[in-house]
Amino acid sequence: MLTEVRAYRLRELREQAGLTQAQLAERIGVGQRQVSKIEHGDPDSAKIGTIRSYLEAVGGGLTIEYVMGDQRVQLA
Repeated sequence: MLTEVRAYRLRELREQAGLTQAQLAERIGVGQRQVSKIEHGDPDSAKIGTIRSYLEAVGGGLTIEYVMGDQRVQLA
């Protein structure tokens, strides 16, 4: 369920940016099918760089953080 909510939110962000899947795909250098997979809850099929590009294309960014117990390290 959480994956579906996240995927739905990605689609909302793209639509708010006024982009179709095809337009976003062209902008970030992947096929429309890859954008569709990401938006349908299969982000594991994409490289981190592709997801970062997706988020930047819709006006956001990506933060990667390592968490172990109380320790947090921002990686990107």
